[in-house]
Amino acid sequence: MHNETKLIAGGMTMLSIATSILVVIPYLTVRDVKAPEGLKPYTSAEVRGRQVYIANGCVYCHSQQPRAKSFAPDFARGWGRASVAADYAYDTPHLLGTMRTGPDLFNIGARQPSEQWHLGHLYQPRAYVQGSVMPSYPYLFDIKDKLDGGDVEVNLPPGYAPPGKLVAANRDALDLVAYLKALNHTYPVVETPAAAASPAAKP
Repeated sequence: MHNETKLIAGGMTMLSIATSILVVIPYLTVRDVKAPEGLKPYTSAEVRGRQVYIANGCVYCHSQQPRAKSFAPDFARGWGRASVAADYAYDTPHLLGTMRTGPDLFNIGARQPSEQWHLGHLYQPRAYVQGSVMPSYPYLFDIKDKLDGGDVEVNLPPGYAPPGKLVAANRDALDLVAYLKALNHTYPVVETPAAAASPAAKP
């Protein structure tokens, strides 16, 4: 009985230490971080698009967290500066991602601002990126003989549209593209004193 008490006490102590290191201290570090001036809250369409992004599992193949030059060649890949905590001020839940089957999307709105490109890429990725392993999302589009007044036609490269048919983006596709275009973190950020003092931040 005495050993069981020690085991339980030790386990609770280790749990408390782990919780402090992994949860409490990080929370205290970022809880007062303010959104940068250049970062805008999501619009209603972008919020809906973010939910489409989550529902379709985009986060399993794409990250949204470029790393510092001293850790990885993310900047050389054209993915932009390293992300900081303030960049995610309006993100709930955070979609940092852990896999990069596809490129990082932290700045996809800056790298690719074309709505038509995004719509076509969602309909058939290999029409835009040869050898892409990204799945197509045909259920985000309607195949029609004739467009209605409010339809947004997808202008696909020759040979990719169904013969004699027109491809129109549905609401989910348009919202998802609105969210992707909103991923533009090219505004300047001010380093926190802790980040500026870290060895990794020094040349």
